Amino acid sequence: MSTSSSADKPRPALDFLLKWFPGTALSVALVLHALVGWGWGPLQQLDAWIHDQRLQAFATSTPDERIAIVDIDERSLAAVGRWPWGRDRLADLVRRVFDQRGAAIVGLDLILAEPDTSSGLPVLEQWAAGPLAGDLAFRAALEARRVELDRDGQLAAVIATHPVVLGFHVTRGARAIRSGTLPPPVMPADAVEGLPRFHGYGASLDRLSQPAAGGGFLEAWVDPDGIRRQAPLLVQIDGQIHGSMALALARAQTGGGTWKAEPATGPLQALVLDGPRGRLRVPVGPDAGIVLPYAGPLGWARLHSAIDILDGKLPAQSLRGRIVLVGTSVPGLADLHPTPVNANLPGVQTHATLLGALLDERVPHVPAWSRPVEALFLLALTGCMWPLARLSLRTAAVWALVAVVSLVAANAWAWDARHWALPLASSLLLVMGLFGWRVVHGLVWEQRERRRIETLFGQYVPPELVARMSRDAAHYDMQGRSAELTVLFADLRGFTRLSESLPPAELAELMNDFFSAMAEIVRQHKGTLDKYIGDSVMAFWGAPVADPAHARHAVAAALAMQAALPGLNQRFAQRGWPALALSIGINSGTMVVGDLGSRHRRAYTVMGDAVNVASRLEELTTSFGVDILIGEETQARLPPGAARPLGSARLRGRQAAVMLHTPIPGAPG
Repeated sequence: MSTSSSADKPRPALDFLLKWFPGTALSVALVLHALVGWGWGPLQQLDAWIHDQRLQAFATSTPDERIAIVDIDERSLAAVGRWPWGRDRLADLVRRVFDQRGAAIVGLDLILAEPDTSSGLPVLEQWAAGPLAGDLAFRAALEARRVELDRDGQLAAVIATHPVVLGFHVTRGARAIRSGTLPPPVMPADAVEGLPRFHGYGASLDRLSQPAAGGGFLEAWVDPDGIRRQAPLLVQIDGQIHGSMALALARAQTGGGTWKAEPATGPLQALVLDGPRGRLRVPVGPDAGIVLPYAGPLGWARLHSAIDILDGKLPAQSLRGRIVLVGTSVPGLADLHPTPVNANLPGVQTHATLLGALLDERVPHVPAWSRPVEALFLLALTGCMWPLARLSLRTAAVWALVAVVSLVAANAWAWDARHWALPLASSLLLVMGLFGWRVVHGLVWEQRERRRIETLFGQYVPPELVARMSRDAAHYDMQGRSAELTVLFADLRGFTRLSESLPPAELAELMNDFFSAMAEIVRQHKGTLDKYIGDSVMAFWGAPVADPAHARHAVAAALAMQAALPGLNQRFAQRGWPALALSIGINSGTMVVGDLGSRHRRAYTVMGDAVNVASRLEELTTSFGVDILIGEETQARLPPGAARPLGSARLRGRQAAVMLHTPIPGAPG
C-alpha cells in the first residue's frame, strides 16, 4: 500500500476498511466502556500508571511553609531510647513545640491506646490500697509525686491547654476490635450517604481524647499494586460520620465550625466549612474520596528531628504559626508506605500533603459525573477516528498522534486547572486500538504474503533466503510436492556414554552449544534446518528455495561441521567436558517435501526412500572409518575429484548394494 497523502479515494485494499471500520470502531468503544464498568484489572493498572506519570509531572519540590513535621527518626530513638517513649517525654516534646517554637496546632500521627505504666504508679496505688493502707507517710509521699508519676496525666495536661489533634485507626469486619475513645462526629449522621463503613477502631485513651481539639482517622486506600493513591475524607462508624486527620487539622486551623455537605441533597460534590478564621470548600467524589496530591519524593513539609527540639537545637519560634505534625520515619515502626513519588514515604507526609491541599482548596478528586461522561466521550472519540479508514497509513499515524497528544493535554489541563482526576486509559486504548486496526488492515494486510512466507519458513530457512522468497511470495507455499533434493543427517558418536558422564544441566548446556553451532553452519550454506532428533541434526537443501547446487552445498556444510568440532571441543575441554565426534550421512534424490504430519502437529520436512538412505549412511560411517558418507546420487552431482569411493554396502532395509563415497576436504566443489 502506498503511504503517500494522495490516498483520498478508495482503493481495493481499503474496501474492507470502508465497509467494516465504523462498526468495528463502535464495538471497540462499547467493549472498552464495559471493561471500565467491570473494573478490568489491566485497564485500571494502565490508568494508575498514567496517574503516577501525571502526578510526577506536576509534583513540586517547594515545601509548604505553613506545615512542619517533627520526625521521631532513628537519630531521636538512638538518643532517647526505643519506641514507645514515655508519655512524659512525649508531653515534653509537644510542650516545647508549642511554648518554645511557637506552633499553632499539633497533630499527633500516633495511636496512644494503652496507658503508660512505666513509672510504676499503678503498682504504688495497689500498695497504698493494700498492704501499705495504714502507712500515712507512704500515702503522703505518693500523693506528693503523683503528678510526676502520672505520665498520661502530664500529656493530658498539655493536650488540654494547647490545640492538639489526635489520630485513630479504623478497621472493617464484624468482629473488629474497638479500643480507646473516638472524637465527636464531624457532621450529622444523615448528612451524607454512600460513605465507606467501618466497624472497629483503635483510638487514644479517653483521658487523652477528651481534652483534644479534635481527632481524625489515619487511613488511605491501598490500590491492588500496593500503592496509596486515594483516600477518603469521611467514614461511617456506627452511623456516625468521622473525618480524616487532615480534615480535623484544617478545621482546627479555621478556628472550629462544622463541616457541611454540598449540595444538601443528592450526590456529594464538596465539603464546606465556615470557621471563625476562614472558609474552606473542598471538592470530593460522591463517597467523599479524594486523590492524594503528593508533592516531590521528599514530601510536602519540612522535617525536623524530634531530638533537635528536645535538646533545644532548633531556634526559638522556628515553628511559629505553623501546623506541626508529629510522626515517625523509622522503618521498623511500620509507617512507611509506597506512593507514586516515593517507594517509602512516611505516612505523616501523606497527612501533611493532604492538609496543604485542603487549605489551598485544590484537592484532586474523581467527579461524580466522570463515568457517564467517559462513556459519551468514547462514543464521540469513535466518530472522530472514523476518517482513519480513508487516510493513508502515514496520514492516519499523524491523525492518531494528534488525537493522543490532545487527549493527554486535555487530561493534564483538567488535573492542573480544575483538579479533576479523569481516566485516560480507555480513550488512549481506543485511539491506539483503532489505529492498530488501520495498520493491520493496511500495512499488514497488503503485505500478507510476505508475512506468510516469513511465518512459514523463517524457522527453517536462513534470513537472506526468506527475504528472497518474500519478494515473490506467490510462488512459495508449504504444500507437499516431489522434488530432487539433498538431505543430511549428523549424529553424535557415543552419546549414551556422554550423557552418563555429565550432570543433566551440563549435558543440556553442551547440547545447546553443539546444536547452535551446527544450525548456524546449515544456515551459512543455504540449507533448511529440519529438526533435532535426540542427539542428531537433520537438514536438507533445494527447498523451499530452488538450489541447483544443493548437493555441493550439503557436502560443504558437512565438511564445515567437521571442521568446527576441534574449536568446540577445545572450549568444552576448558569446562571439563568430553570431546565430541560426529557421523554424517548425505544422500540426494527424489523426495516429498512440504508441511507434513498429523492434524495435531505438523512440520516442514522431507520424506522418502532417498531420506532413509541418508540416515542409513550415517549409521555406516564408523564401519568404514570415516566421518562423512555420501550416496551415489550425491557424488554424481559433485565436481570430479571432490570425493573418493569406499566400496559398496547393503543398507539396512534394502536389497541392492549401494556405492559409498566420502568427500575430500579441500577438493574442488
